[in-house]
Amino acid sequence: MKKLGAKIGEGGCAEVFEWMDDNKIIKLAKSNTSVAALQRELYHCQIAWDCGLPVPEPFDLLNIDGRSGIVFERIYGESILKRFVDRSTKQATTEETNNVFDDYIDAKITARLLFQIHSHSVQNMPSQRENIKNDILRSQYLNENEKEAVINRLDQLPMKQQLCHGDPNPGNVIFRDNEAIIIDWNNSSTGNPEADLAEYIIMVRYAILLSDFPIQAKDGLNKTRESSIRIFMDEYERLSGIGYAEVESWIVPIAARKLSADGISEEEKNLLVKEIRRRLLINGK
Repeated sequence: MKKLGAKIGEGGCAEVFEWMDDNKIIKLAKSNTSVAALQRELYHCQIAWDCGLPVPEPFDLLNIDGRSGIVFERIYGESILKRFVDRSTKQATTEETNNVFDDYIDAKITARLLFQIHSHSVQNMPSQRENIKNDILRSQYLNENEKEAVINRLDQLPMKQQLCHGDPNPGNVIFRDNEAIIIDWNNSSTGNPEADLAEYIIMVRYAILLSDFPIQAKDGLNKTRESSIRIFMDEYERLSGIGYAEVESWIVPIAARKLSADGISEEEKNLLVKEIRRRLLINGK
């Protein structure tokens, strides 16, 4: 019987392989990922699945040759990130090189997907606020006074109890037959939708694409960062009533949180540190 098949993907914490048949995959942890982290991801994804959200069906946690892994439904399609790269490359070869798509990175679709997630309130999920605080305290890029100032700012924000994804980046949204599926629920929690929105805004505004991305993709992103944020927030506000003004106060805490992430470059972290310090200084810490 076929079990572990061809490798079909890889991220910072796991490798993805075909599993059993064409309808399943297994996400095997790398050495930097604990069994507890996989158990958490499986549990969170099961909650999202039970809510009826568009996620891969989760099946089981297994041990394969000493490595732990989660078995998921296989989603056939392309991510928002791949669509963005393909669009950038295609447009750069046409006569309309100086024009950009109105919604270059499917910001409206992402806004709708997040609103769908945020419409649920669930029990027995991690506290978003405690997760953010722990990440801020782990950061090596801010001094103790700066960390204290950021956490004090976080403590002043209103508290909500809605389901949040925690990592709404374009690589985590996959299109299957025009339906958007969101993967990677490891960082999900119960808390404020504004934190997810701030995460998305910071990613679009400050992301540094890796060197192996085509130069056309880097140019396309630089041309459309702020317009994509406007499209995203206009759509989310239309659906929810929450606008950019309510998200603005979350920028500093979420930027500080991202400084402890493994998946972003030193260059991007330096940009975030400068922005955090600029905003703390403007507001007198």
